[in-house]
Amino acid sequence: MNSTTPAAALAAPGSVGVVTAKRVDFQRPLPLRSGAVIDRYELAYESYGTLNAARSNAVLVCHALNASHHVAGTYAEDPRSVGWWDNLVGPGKPLGTDRFFVVGVNNLGGCHGSTGPASINPATGRHWGAQFPLVTVEDWVEAQARLADELGIERFAAVIGGSLGAMQALQWTISHPERVRHALVIAAAPKLSAQNIAFNEVARQAITTDPDFHGGDYYAHAVVPRRGLRLARMLGHITYLSDDAMAEKFGRALRTGSIKFNFDVEFEIESYLRYQGDKFSEYFDANTYLRITKALDYFDPAAECGGDLAKAMARAKAGFLVVSFTSDWRFSPARSREIVKALVDNRLDVSYAEIDAPHGHDAFLMDDERYHGVVRAYLDGIDVR
Repeated sequence: MNSTTPAAALAAPGSVGVVTAKRVDFQRPLPLRSGAVIDRYELAYESYGTLNAARSNAVLVCHALNASHHVAGTYAEDPRSVGWWDNLVGPGKPLGTDRFFVVGVNNLGGCHGSTGPASINPATGRHWGAQFPLVTVEDWVEAQARLADELGIERFAAVIGGSLGAMQALQWTISHPERVRHALVIAAAPKLSAQNIAFNEVARQAITTDPDFHGGDYYAHAVVPRRGLRLARMLGHITYLSDDAMAEKFGRALRTGSIKFNFDVEFEIESYLRYQGDKFSEYFDANTYLRITKALDYFDPAAECGGDLAKAMARAKAGFLVVSFTSDWRFSPARSREIVKALVDNRLDVSYAEIDAPHGHDAFLMDDERYHGVVRAYLDGIDVR
């Protein structure tokens, strides 16, 4: 069950080394919350560490919007391809692969190996494109549970994620309370605010109004709605950073030292955002972006309980670590405290840490000793015998 090979010379100390992605082909139909059904699909995943004989040390890492199953390590063909949570996952790291068997999966509808809009629809022989159904956090959890079955994992020692990944961890405790012992819910909210939905809608409009979008079937035209993707990423990136972090990193610095009185890039922050947008548009699928932001919008476990989050969480049996960051204005600490209250109301075992960090929403990806220390201490307390 170990998909890692001995660490390459280029791998950083504490890295899991060179890794290889795997795929599982599921031929049993998956009913979706929308009423649609995916008859056959693949999920891409990676694993690090070794599954113990009792199969009791597995940890599922759920990814956020633009991440994937590539959580840690590097690929042999590209030593720069470091996993998105490599600073947290590895031998001796907070999520130690010397103790845990860690699994990362690219969600259904993604664009990094799992079946998604850019995949070929076997019924038509063409790209799914606009015909790929909308998927939800609940759908992802069901697909992840099927992957766990394939790997012989009856119960996860922990499910962990940040942002949208944290929402999946929370949903696991509702959908499959018997299959998760602990949930680490980091930089999350129990549902999006109207402002957050608004940000997502502006990003979607940037994509769908791009002349190269072609109603979502741009594959047949051999084009990419690159301009829309660039704008969507630029907007999103602004919301992931705090004002203080942007001020410290860029301030009002000019690229050339003087104002040019034109609409070209003049400020360093403009250059940075355009770079991020250009890079994103090179590797991410526009249809996937639309669907993931909709999954974010739809997530609201309390909706079926009259808006009562405590009632929605009544099925949960896991222990919880909830972590927030003071400068995260997109998913503020107040939103994490809503989750904590709902858990406490159900007399569940919950620990809460509010980290004073300047990085904004992206803080869950950063190297922060206090944050990593909290995660390490919690995971060290999990008995995996």
